Amino acid sequence: MEACKRYVLLVVLIHFSSMRNVSTSVTHYSIPEEMKEGSSVANLATDLGLDVKTLNQRKMRLDIISNKKYLDVNRETGELYIAEKIDRESICPSKTSASCYLKMELILENPLRIFNIELEVLDMNDNAPQFRRDAIHLDISEATPNGERFSLSNAVDPDIGSNSVKTYHLSESDHFNIEVQTGRDGSKLADLILERTLDREQQAVHNLILTAVDGGTPARSGTASVIVHVLDTNDNAPKFEKTNVSVKLLENSPLGSLVIDLEAIDLDEGSNSDITYTYSLYTQERTQETFNLNPKTGEITVKGMLNYEDFKIYDMEVIATDKGTTSLSGQCTIKIVVEDMNDNHPEISIKSFQTPVNENIEIDTVIAVVSVNDKDSGDNGIVDLSIPKNMPFKLRESSDNYYELVVSETLDREKVPEYDITFTVTDRGAPPLSDNETMTLELLDVNDNVPQFTQSFYTIRVMENNAPGALLSSLTAFDPDLHENQYLVYFIIEKEIANTSMSMLFSINPENGNLYALKTFDYEIEKEFLFHIEARDSGSPPHSSNVTVHIIIVDQNDNAPVIVSPWRAHGSVVEEKIPRSTDKGSLVAKVIALDTDSVHNSRITYQFLQVTDATLFSLDQYNGEIRTMRMFSYRDPRHQRLVVIAKDNGQPALSATVTIKLSTVETAVKAYSDMTEVPLEYDIFSDLNLYLVIGLGSVSFLLLITILVTIVLKCQKPKASKTAAPCRNSVLSERNSTIADSTLVSNDAYWYSLFLAETRKGKFVVRQPVPKGSRYIVSSIPRGTGLTDTSDSAPSTLQV
Repeated sequence: MEACKRYVLLVVLIHFSSMRNVSTSVTHYSIPEEMKEGSSVANLATDLGLDVKTLNQRKMRLDIISNKKYLDVNRETGELYIAEKIDRESICPSKTSASCYLKMELILENPLRIFNIELEVLDMNDNAPQFRRDAIHLDISEATPNGERFSLSNAVDPDIGSNSVKTYHLSESDHFNIEVQTGRDGSKLADLILERTLDREQQAVHNLILTAVDGGTPARSGTASVIVHVLDTNDNAPKFEKTNVSVKLLENSPLGSLVIDLEAIDLDEGSNSDITYTYSLYTQERTQETFNLNPKTGEITVKGMLNYEDFKIYDMEVIATDKGTTSLSGQCTIKIVVEDMNDNHPEISIKSFQTPVNENIEIDTVIAVVSVNDKDSGDNGIVDLSIPKNMPFKLRESSDNYYELVVSETLDREKVPEYDITFTVTDRGAPPLSDNETMTLELLDVNDNVPQFTQSFYTIRVMENNAPGALLSSLTAFDPDLHENQYLVYFIIEKEIANTSMSMLFSINPENGNLYALKTFDYEIEKEFLFHIEARDSGSPPHSSNVTVHIIIVDQNDNAPVIVSPWRAHGSVVEEKIPRSTDKGSLVAKVIALDTDSVHNSRITYQFLQVTDATLFSLDQYNGEIRTMRMFSYRDPRHQRLVVIAKDNGQPALSATVTIKLSTVETAVKAYSDMTEVPLEYDIFSDLNLYLVIGLGSVSFLLLITILVTIVLKCQKPKASKTAAPCRNSVLSERNSTIADSTLVSNDAYWYSLFLAETRKGKFVVRQPVPKGSRYIVSSIPRGTGLTDTSDSAPSTLQV
């Protein structure tokens, strides 16, 4: 404690001993605030009379009585300069004094000297006025009288003097103005004055701008928003958009359906705008029971059933009342018109309907009478009656809502036997309603159709040798009529062919049209028949139609070939003699076979069945010619046996054979060529010729008797006889002689053959009928021993 006292005393003594070196005068400087850093304030060495050269040695320094070092001194030059920007409002925040000083001490050593320096900081208009709040809210009732004042918070400016707040300005307003006043401390204050009555319903909020302006150069300003909220008073009564409303409503509207949404508008707010809706005393009780009024929303909905036919117009009066202290109200008159709804279906009534009717009913004949009705009104009660299209009927309006159904086209029961006529009645409502009723009209048949065969021409093929009573075909006709008009009877239209009636040959079932053969047909006798079948219905009068039937007899291979040349007796062998000197290719013999079947079945081919030497003779398979293939040699046997088979073209094929025994003779015979006629000289009165003449006479007598018997039988019963058929083929053949000429003629599948035999005295032609059984006869003329070189021959046609 004693040591401390000694230190303080020493400091005090030192201080007092050095007081004589402290300058009592104060050096004064003034600068504006906000000077830039490094700006020179003054030259202290010059102002204080100090040697610049010694400033550094004497350790000159500047001591500022402040927390911050705003200024500093340059030891080299003695200049006082700004080390940091100076803000007057920071170092002198109080506005009680207009002056602001910054005090400093300049200290030098060797010797110690202290100089007092005072720096006045001058104010600059570097701060704008600023309101404590950016927005100023005021609540003013719309009932406030004009001239009422409202204090506004003032603006603050850190600057002093003329640089502080000088005045206030208010944005343009029809209702407000300001008045600037000066406070006791010299500050400027602003009052808001109401110059025009407020109306919240017109403008509930007023937005103003308050501007504070200082007196600096240039002047600075600050702004704040002044928001005036206008408080409501119950000065408006509820109002409907329309005081008289007319509403159209469809009948049968469902319960709860919205009729109208009434809305009254109250320009007030709060409880002053809360509205309650009620019926007035003038609204009928029936109306209140039919419609419901929502007291909060004003919605009117359907509460009871609506029927246009019962009640068409409802009148009501609705009152809207607010909830202000002194309640106000408004009223609205509503007229509800019930519109007719298309809720009734049109009705249709068949007054008369005629069924069944004949299919040949006349056009424009009335079939039915129909009436229609609809209980609705307007377009909903207008109805239209229709029937399906594409029907041979039409509707004709006879009187109000009465229609007649008449025939418009010719009816045909065979096409449409009955009509389902649907009467459809439709009203003109939206959507339209309809009803229908279907009646069936039956048509009675009239015999107006002729029977029709399925074919216009029938060609029926019948195989010959058929069994009597065989079914040939079924000739069916169709009649589209009904009942007795449809029942058909078939019969053959009588026609005679060769004195034979068709009913003797054919029979038809009158009920089903089955055609039968009554006899066995022979293709070689009858080849075809042509007649007509008629079908007749049972109507009155009856209708009929006929069809042509063509019966074609089809040939069967039922006739075997008959060898007519060379002729030989049954089972005998034909013997021929030929010279051994016969040349190669010479005609030795010619086999001719006939077949009475049709062309196809009668085509005959020839083949060797047996041959003694196959290298000696050749046989042409088509004409039956046997020729030598080489000349006879001494080694060849004297007798040659040839067996030739003639086969037809039928299925199965039938055939006949002939055996030819050739004997070679040494007699010199003059050679003859294939187509050269060589007359043969022989004795016409040889024994063989005598037998031939006797045989011809006998056959001629038998033929005459047969013809007479046939004529008698035909006169008694006109029926074709196969056994009595006349001969259609006659053949003349020469035996034991060389055939000079042969001609084969075909006509209608009948064959004729002509053989010419020559004698010394000329030509001899034999014409004979075919005997019963073989249907052929072979006449032979024996050859004479002598040969004649000169003899003419010519073919002669053989006729039946």
